[in-house]
Amino acid sequence: MNLVGNWNYPTAIKFGAGRIAELGAACAQAGITKPLLVTDRGLAALPVTQSTLDVMEAAGLGRAIFSEVDPNPNENNLDAGVAAYKAGGHDGVIAFGGGSGLDLAKMVAFMAGQTRPIWDFEDIGDWWTRADADAIAPIVAVPTTAGTGSEVGRASVITNSQTHEKKIIFHPKVLPSIVICDPELTVGMPPAITAGTGLDAFAHCVEAFSSPFYHPMSQGIALEGMRLVVENLPRAYKDGSDIEARAHMMSAAAMGATAFQKGLGAIHALSHPLGAMYHTHHGTTNAVCMPAVLQFNRPAIEARFNIVTEYLGLSGGFDGFCAFVDEFNDSFNIPKRMAGLGVTDPDIDKLIEGALKDPSCGGNPIELNAGNVRALFEAVL
Repeated sequence: MNLVGNWNYPTAIKFGAGRIAELGAACAQAGITKPLLVTDRGLAALPVTQSTLDVMEAAGLGRAIFSEVDPNPNENNLDAGVAAYKAGGHDGVIAFGGGSGLDLAKMVAFMAGQTRPIWDFEDIGDWWTRADADAIAPIVAVPTTAGTGSEVGRASVITNSQTHEKKIIFHPKVLPSIVICDPELTVGMPPAITAGTGLDAFAHCVEAFSSPFYHPMSQGIALEGMRLVVENLPRAYKDGSDIEARAHMMSAAAMGATAFQKGLGAIHALSHPLGAMYHTHHGTTNAVCMPAVLQFNRPAIEARFNIVTEYLGLSGGFDGFCAFVDEFNDSFNIPKRMAGLGVTDPDIDKLIEGALKDPSCGGNPIELNAGNVRALFEAVL
């Protein structure tokens, strides 16, 4: 199969092995002549980043980089990134990396021209209209993991370092105008990160498919995204150089993020405060939370997951799907509870407060309240 394509849904995507070579042309298309590449600390010194800076330099774009980005990026990282952007006289951003780098990069492009604080643009009602849309810098996104799908998202998750809450910042123009999805950039991911990011994509698809809202296009994308993860994550985990599996996982990541326009639910409502307070890996945290949430949502989702099992080639309907999820997690050494990720003395009341404030809470197929959220946390902690 020839895994190369040019797509315009949900944005322009240049997909295929080796297409990082087109970064200069992508920046030109986006109107960027002096980009700032934003990525995370861990990725900054790796060969994949240095070779991308070489591509930038060869295209006459310089090699400016900002990498003061934490695993759960916060407003302090953002302030430093905006300062670097302004000091360098940049006119656009290359968002490079996994979810943390992509999210922070998008916010640098967003906030560089704004006068209000970041929290004024939280994804609440029409708060996004407070922004000066004309001041948002163009963005070219280059994912190096296959999980969050932030490269095709219109929002970023930023942690408030004072309250330890994850906030979703939304604006339609935060959607990158061009995305380069080059699966060769993901080959260097270690198995644990391959699993954690891949299970994040899986959680996006599962929750979008479970969401009660009407969005048939997202529903279909979520179903196919699940299939791609089920069939290809084990291959990528076992053999990181399997470029076909890596390509399909990149597609699944973008599909998950596209699908969850339909909504997320309790998995992410639990995962966001856990990550904000205890700095756990987001995708791995989602995987720990998924079995308990599936059982909680059973009355509302059981019938539709009978379709999922048939499509995925599983038996046993909803119970068969739940059994598969347990086995899938086990195959990637995902712990059963959050203690396995280092959460040993949790503040459950603070976690409940964070979950009930999280926008994902409103997308769960069964209404969440303090009592049932407590029960869910008790099941995963």
